[in-house]
Amino acid sequence: MNITVFGKGNMGKAIGANFEKAGNQVTYAGCDFNDVLGDMVVLAVPYGAVDAIISAHAEELKGKIVIDITNPVNFDTFDSLVVPADSSAAQEIQKKLPESVVVKAFNTTFAATLASGQVGGKEPTVVLIASDDAEAKQKVKDALDGSPLSVLDAGALKRARELEAMGFLQISMAARKQFGWTGGFAVIK
Repeated sequence: MNITVFGKGNMGKAIGANFEKAGNQVTYAGCDFNDVLGDMVVLAVPYGAVDAIISAHAEELKGKIVIDITNPVNFDTFDSLVVPADSSAAQEIQKKLPESVVVKAFNTTFAATLASGQVGGKEPTVVLIASDDAEAKQKVKDALDGSPLSVLDAGALKRARELEAMGFLQISMAARKQFGWTGGFAVIK
C-alpha cells in the first residue's frame, strides 16, 4: 500500500517505519507537499495543524483512508481537550472530510513504544483503532501486518472520544513523570 504521513516528527517517523517494516511504501509530507497522496494518509501532526492540511488537500483526500493520531490537548493549560465534550478530534475531522474514511489510531501510544514495539520494555505495543468503516479498519490492520505492532478494534468512530481521553491522560501522566515516554498504558490480551 502507498501511505502518506503528514508529519516528520517522532510519531510520524515511528508510524511510517512500522508501515515500512510491513512492506508498504511510505512518503513523508510537510506543509509544502504537492505530490500525489497515497491510498492511506496519516495525520501525524498536532490537532491545530489539521485544518491547514485539510484546506490544502481536501480534494485529494476524497476516497482516502485518513488516520487521525491527534490528541486535541489544550497546550495552553494542559488540563483539557479542545473539542466539544460530546465529540472527538476524529469526529470533527470526519465532518470536514465527508468523502474520506477517518480512522482513529496511534494516539494511545508514544513514539518510543511504536519504535521499539514494546511498552516499558515488557509488553507488546497495541494500536487501538476506531472507525465507522470495518473495511478501513481491516486495511489499517493489514497494512501493519509484519510490523511488531498488533491492532485491536476499539469500535465505532464515536469511541475516539474515549481513546483521546486515554491518550490525554497518558500524556499528562508522562509529563508529570509518573512513568517515562517509553512506558505508558499496555493492553494485555
